[in-house]
Amino acid sequence: MESNKKYWKGLEEYKKTPDFVENNKNEFAEPLPIEDVLNEAGLSTVTPRRDFLKALGFGLGAVTLAACQPAPVHKSIPYLVKPEEVVPGIPNYYVSTYNGQSVLVKTREGRPIKIEPNPNGGQFKLGTDAQAQASVLDLYDVSKLKAPIVKNEETTWTKVDEFVKGELNKAQASGKKIRIVSSSVDSPSTKSVVADFITAYPTTKHVQYDAVSYTGIIKANENSFGKAVLPKYNFDKADLIVSFGADFLGTWISGEEFTSQYVSNRNAKSLASGKMSRHFQFETGMSITGSNADTRLPIKLSEEGPALITLYNAVTGSSLAGGVLPNNTTVEKALKLIAKELLLNAGKSLVVSGSNDVSTQILVNAINSSIGSYGTTIDLDNPNTRYAGNDAEFAELVKEMDRGEVAAVFFLNSNPAYDAINTKAFEAALAKVALKVSFSDRKDETSTLCDVIATNLNYLESWGDANIYQGTYSIVQPTINPVFNARQAEQSLLVWANAPVQDYYQYVRNNWEKNILPVTGKTWNDLLQLGVLTAAPKAAGTYTFSLSLASVSQSVLNSSKALAKDVELQVYESVPMRDGRYANNAFLQELPDPVSKVTWDNYIALAPKFAEQLGFKEFDVVSVKAANGYTIELPVLIQPGQAQGTASIALGYGRTKAGKAGDNVGKNAYPFVTFVNGTQQYATTVSLSKTGATYELAQTQTHHSFEGRNIIREATFTEYVKDPAAGSGNHGAKHKTYDLWDKFETPANNWVMAIDLNACTGCGSCIVACNVENNIPVVGRDEVRKRREMHWIRIDRYYSFDDGGNSVSEEKEIASLENLDRVSVVNQPMLCQHCDHAPCETVCPVLATVHSSDGLNHMAYNRCVGTRYCANNCPYKVRRFNWFNYWNDSRFDNYLNNEFTQLVLNPEVTTRSRGVMEKCSMCIQRIQGGKLAAKMEKRPLKDGDIQMACQQACPANAIVFGDGNDPESEVSKALRSQRTYYVLEEINVQPGIGYMTKIRNTGTIPA
Repeated sequence: MESNKKYWKGLEEYKKTPDFVENNKNEFAEPLPIEDVLNEAGLSTVTPRRDFLKALGFGLGAVTLAACQPAPVHKSIPYLVKPEEVVPGIPNYYVSTYNGQSVLVKTREGRPIKIEPNPNGGQFKLGTDAQAQASVLDLYDVSKLKAPIVKNEETTWTKVDEFVKGELNKAQASGKKIRIVSSSVDSPSTKSVVADFITAYPTTKHVQYDAVSYTGIIKANENSFGKAVLPKYNFDKADLIVSFGADFLGTWISGEEFTSQYVSNRNAKSLASGKMSRHFQFETGMSITGSNADTRLPIKLSEEGPALITLYNAVTGSSLAGGVLPNNTTVEKALKLIAKELLLNAGKSLVVSGSNDVSTQILVNAINSSIGSYGTTIDLDNPNTRYAGNDAEFAELVKEMDRGEVAAVFFLNSNPAYDAINTKAFEAALAKVALKVSFSDRKDETSTLCDVIATNLNYLESWGDANIYQGTYSIVQPTINPVFNARQAEQSLLVWANAPVQDYYQYVRNNWEKNILPVTGKTWNDLLQLGVLTAAPKAAGTYTFSLSLASVSQSVLNSSKALAKDVELQVYESVPMRDGRYANNAFLQELPDPVSKVTWDNYIALAPKFAEQLGFKEFDVVSVKAANGYTIELPVLIQPGQAQGTASIALGYGRTKAGKAGDNVGKNAYPFVTFVNGTQQYATTVSLSKTGATYELAQTQTHHSFEGRNIIREATFTEYVKDPAAGSGNHGAKHKTYDLWDKFETPANNWVMAIDLNACTGCGSCIVACNVENNIPVVGRDEVRKRREMHWIRIDRYYSFDDGGNSVSEEKEIASLENLDRVSVVNQPMLCQHCDHAPCETVCPVLATVHSSDGLNHMAYNRCVGTRYCANNCPYKVRRFNWFNYWNDSRFDNYLNNEFTQLVLNPEVTTRSRGVMEKCSMCIQRIQGGKLAAKMEKRPLKDGDIQMACQQACPANAIVFGDGNDPESEVSKALRSQRTYYVLEEINVQPGIGYMTKIRNTGTIPA
């Protein structure tokens, strides 16, 4: 019988057939001809081999060679003999500092691949923020410059030094001004370098400015108490918190630190002791902090000033003019009730405001002084140095440049051509400066306007230090040799100043050994091992407010009246993008906003009723026009909780020269920022008009959802005190269940997890940590729109609308006066539940998903054929189908699909191929690593030896992982709590993750 089969000698022959080419033309990109590849590299087909290898060295080879050096290093050592401390397959950890928080950097074979919190990190020892977790990716960013630039041409450092020194000498001879423009500097060594540079060039001045400013708080403290500082806030010492637009759990000052403090009074341990802080939030747009408040009241931007005057009058018994909110009696009544509680909690309360207006912050100071906050919840004697920018000084700089008084300007960690208020005025003034030098690592919006780009190093390649609080010092040390031909900015300044010590490693060490180590009583080696050294802080003093508030209140009212027209616009920092400096980080672009769950874009948020009133629907593109004429077009997002008559737009988007991932993502909202009374203001008025277009946002909240089931359980603190099982559903007998399968035995370990809904704030740090640890790809905007995001852990955000029926005492009075603008929010991390009766396991036709003897649901990727039966059968919708080889497909709008950036991959976790299912593996590589370490040390495995990536990154300590077979483990204790329930436990899949009931402190005011 004749066969119709066709045969080929091998795969290479088969790949040439028309059928194969046609079927796979969309899966595999056509390779470029070798001539094109060489031309792109500046070579030709006759280029000598040495030059070809030299060009290759600025790609994958550069990182490979850099990684072949032991770290930290300050001298280049050939990798002819393996460094003693590098063992293939075994990670090395080095302490460093990221944005002031001490971290551990995990390296494999010399490559930094993961950021962890430093257990010695003091106030930062618990968790990290999403930016820190994603920062390792920036090291391998292909958008960075490979060498310094002079007059738009790559050059050598020798020529850069000759050019800059020559121009500086001309500037010095002319007597004109020299300016160093930077974001806030908290490094003692960097400050010393700047001082040395000023000594060499006396006309130099250091101008610090921050894209998102805190000048208002600093100036208010100077006016109120004679101390121009940003205070140290102690949320852990506050039993009552009242916030006016301060997103202190997200982007305000030090979100990851404040989260740890805040949760310490609201977590399982605090509740078990019968204590829980209380939090009121007054704000315009829904923030991550507002979503976690016990009581959240939306107010217009123009109402914040009168609201503070109302609170001040109620607390002090004064009668400042303007303390009336005629159109919002709900807020006015609420503030008078809150004032009583502030007085009852004197010395244990805290009032904060997110405003950058000096008068508003002075009013806040007066309230805090009257309730005894200074010396307890507010510390002016050990201030926070993370932000020290001066808005007025930067405004004056622009005027100086425009007048032709500045001969040279240097930009360090700053990008004013993107984030300054009036970029046109800035660029026109900058053009009049003879020498313009940027220390950027890429051609960004500002560096493209400069004569010299002295390419700076990534912090993972650098030496440095930080001093965030009085007596707390941390070190920055390199974990890899410089990947490209870059040089640290501080070293460049030392060279140009002809400093006696120009090696920055030696400079930092000298500074520590002379000025810091003697104070701490430690050695240089102690520092490199611990990462953080501390000296005794100053005693926090009490401060009495004595200023007259007549002119202050009038200034506040004038600002409020100016806003009370048209649509009141709030511009704010989003949790993923912050001020936009990390816009080219694809992990952050694809991190869903904690509230809106939008990725890869910003938008204009409007309240449901207000949008309906204006005739807008979700995703309608509207034109947003400010009084200064600046206009952008953005899609509408309907946002419950947004104050009526207001709109909100996130900053940090609209970059034009960030890199492949960040260019032209969203629209730039910085031109909406105004300059009033010496400070930047983030509130203005705009007019809105419909364009007729629509634009679908890449929003994840509606993906993989199962609303309508009993998945969120809540109770009030009053109910909890009476009954610790309140709201958990653990009362009474549960219905009888029947098992179709035998019980799985777990003879050694039973790995389980507990998640405290009262601790989780929804910040998303766990999502990025999971992405980095488990090589989870970024898929891009279009794929997210198709519900194809690959995140193994998601944070579901649920709204509930309360008419006051379940509230008590004054809460009922407040709630009864509100409409659907009063919305409460619960965040729930959702990942594979590792069910003992897993529905996915019974339907897999190839046994790709199976149960282990230690209680985990495993995935054998090589078996999986992608039937997706398991995903259909999963009640939690936590399985992801890999539609494409996202790590190796150039069609997706991110820069993770090249061999250079893939050096960030964790070699302990395989990258998944197209057509397979994947989901949370409970970091099986960490479990095995912990077991192996205990075995090698010949000891039993201890509770806490193994931590999940999500658990370790969480600044709220909301996730607890461990062995359920150990009754003394932290997870066993957590799961025995009466607050613990299991999501969808009624269907008897027996999940391995327990959740603790959400508790809200909406109790009564004591008599």
